[in-house]
Amino acid sequence: MDNISRIKELVEKLNDASKKYYMEDTEIMSNLEYDALYDELVSLENETGIVMSNSPTVQVGYEVVSELPKETHEHPMLSLDKTKDVNALVSWLGSQKGVLSWKMDGLTVVLTYEDGMMIKAVTRGNGEIGELITNNARVFANVPRKIPYKGKLTIRGEAVIKYTDFNIINDKIVGAEAKYKNPRNLCSGSVRQLNNKITEERNVHFFAFNLVDGEDVDFKNSFAYELDWLESQGFEVVEHYLIDAESLPEYVTRFSENISENDFPSDGLVLVFDDIAYGRSLGRTAKFPRDSIAFKWADEEAVTHLKYIEWSPSRTGLINPVAVFEPVELEGTTVSRASIHNVSILKALALGEGDEIAVYKANMIIPQIARNYTMSGSIQIPSACPACGGETRIVREDGESNSGVETLYCTNEYCPAKKIKSFTHYVSRNAMNIDGLSEATLERFIDEGFLDTLDDLYKLERYEEQIISLEGFGDKSYAKLIAAIDASRKTTMWRFINALGIPNVGDATAKLIARNFKNDLQRIMNASADDYIAIEGIGTIIAEEIGRYFENQNNCDIIEKLSNELTFEDETDLGEQIFDKMVFVITGSVSHFANRDELKLFIEARGGKVSGSVSAKTSYLINNDTASNSSKNKKAKSLNVPIISEEDFLRMCNK
Repeated sequence: MDNISRIKELVEKLNDASKKYYMEDTEIMSNLEYDALYDELVSLENETGIVMSNSPTVQVGYEVVSELPKETHEHPMLSLDKTKDVNALVSWLGSQKGVLSWKMDGLTVVLTYEDGMMIKAVTRGNGEIGELITNNARVFANVPRKIPYKGKLTIRGEAVIKYTDFNIINDKIVGAEAKYKNPRNLCSGSVRQLNNKITEERNVHFFAFNLVDGEDVDFKNSFAYELDWLESQGFEVVEHYLIDAESLPEYVTRFSENISENDFPSDGLVLVFDDIAYGRSLGRTAKFPRDSIAFKWADEEAVTHLKYIEWSPSRTGLINPVAVFEPVELEGTTVSRASIHNVSILKALALGEGDEIAVYKANMIIPQIARNYTMSGSIQIPSACPACGGETRIVREDGESNSGVETLYCTNEYCPAKKIKSFTHYVSRNAMNIDGLSEATLERFIDEGFLDTLDDLYKLERYEEQIISLEGFGDKSYAKLIAAIDASRKTTMWRFINALGIPNVGDATAKLIARNFKNDLQRIMNASADDYIAIEGIGTIIAEEIGRYFENQNNCDIIEKLSNELTFEDETDLGEQIFDKMVFVITGSVSHFANRDELKLFIEARGGKVSGSVSAKTSYLINNDTASNSSKNKKAKSLNVPIISEEDFLRMCNK
């Protein structure tokens, strides 16, 4: 393969890995592999002088995708150049003094204060545009609500969830698959919640690491002084030390010795010139500032032999491969197991029993396999689930494309590890919306024998005394639970179809099904795969999944029992299908509807579709701020998609 082809291949691989890690919280390659591929790409770009427009060496991140409002940063945020060589770090610092601190592994947030009060908080986003999370930042565990300084202050810091809090949250979740994988993923979701009550419950902490703007304060041209001044204002700042080239190696060692004792996640160190004017005079490259650099420890590796692969089933049906190897010492502890994450990584490593493998701790914490020297590839993917003996199936998470991540699932619908999934989904907000039945509560009820099949939810009154006597329950909580269950008895057909948990059928597909068959449950159950394929928006694979679901007599029996407990509201009279074949995108706040979900339902009830992103297929973008420079507005203008306000939309409906 020539260098140009290799560059294109590396760009594609690295961008795919970054997108899944930062936007989908999915890990498809180890940190070690990512760093190696990144370094290879940098080397090839330097050698050839060719840099692709979408190269991760010149791009700072991906566009944000949440429903939170967007905000353009006054000062764009760049990534940091990095090294794993202490000598390179010493050389970079030269005769200057520097400030060495932790590089925390959370979510970067920019806070702005005026007149002593926080007025704005924005996530890093793609470095230029972030998400506005002011309400969430105000409930961070350690952020001051008021500070002595009354001028305009802009600071950057890292929002993190400490290991102790992370473990407390995970300990409350029953079952390995439902637990959060790491503090960074949990923090990312917690900081970007639409309900800041959830953020507060997660106990998010903020550690300042950079002062961007501060009016009328003499910071003595010292980065270290800026951090100390922020401490004087009540902010918690990253642990840091003022050092020179001679003392730098000693401090790097000191930091490394404290990693295992830290209560917060970190993925390296940051070194910044203390002389602010000098650092600014150096300017920046296309991607990196020249006044700072990141340091990542060279991972300590140990060579051992793979004993076997343990296949760990979860309640969702996912079966995770875990490598069990001869114990080795890494970073001061003995390790003998490492998660492999999915079948794709297992195949890429070509693992076999007895293979000689190199293992390491990612960020000196999480055991992973770096490489396989033997590459025997003799491990067989199990054809039977270790929990129930049912048949297994390999599924591509990205559809049928060759680049899809492969995972292993148990196909037995009645696998005991999967039962909780159907209950959890059935009671969820976009399904039957039964409040008060958390995953932990459902599992307790199953273990106590109160629940076996879904229709048992409507028979819980048989166990009133037993439920009230359970720890954490009482008369009031029991009455509230029964009221929520009774409220769910009156529902819509699409919610019920969605609640059944048919593979690949979410709320959007459930609405298509209910609308196409006029909310007639018998027609829905008796339709053929061809009938479903004929519905625009439902493809062959989903149609076949639906057909298989309704061919299962056990499923049909449960549906019959459930339908006897429910009353279905008819949504066909909500309006004529005036938006048939039209596609809408909704952004910003709404005033004539309770929220965007209500507006979405209003459109769908009249034959339209609602998408999350603007494309050439979009008919209208609904945004009450039609003149804004938001990314969606810009995209709509470039594609000549009309941008209409809520008032414009209502006039279209003659409402």
